[in-house]
Amino acid sequence: MPTRLKRPPFWRPLALTVTLLGFQGYLGYSAISGQFGIESREEILSDIEILQDRSAALQAEIDAYRHRVSLLNPRHLDPDIVTERARALLNMAHADDILVMVNPQSGKPISGKFEELIDNQLISIIEADSTL
Repeated sequence: MPTRLKRPPFWRPLALTVTLLGFQGYLGYSAISGQFGIESREEILSDIEILQDRSAALQAEIDAYRHRVSLLNPRHLDPDIVTERARALLNMAHADDILVMVNPQSGKPISGKFEELIDNQLISIIEADSTL
């Protein structure tokens, strides 16, 4: 009985080579222009800078809120802040305070002297804006 050696098929190594070359091509493409590739690096770095700036702004806002909360601590109340807030909420003033009446629409002082304004005009301004 004669033995016949079978020739290995040529397409198997060729298919493996083509598959591996295709995979390497895909990896090369991803390394250059993929989502995290070389071309996307500048965009990622700019996003990082924007997010760091936003984080710094939010941290400053958080610190400001923490400072305001610490001022409300009953053990460490600042008497000046307490009196200032009480006067603002009660619409009252101390005898030594200097008051400047401001027009709410323009934001400018109404007058340098109260004598120049008519009493009815003053009353209408005060009644129109309860924060004065």
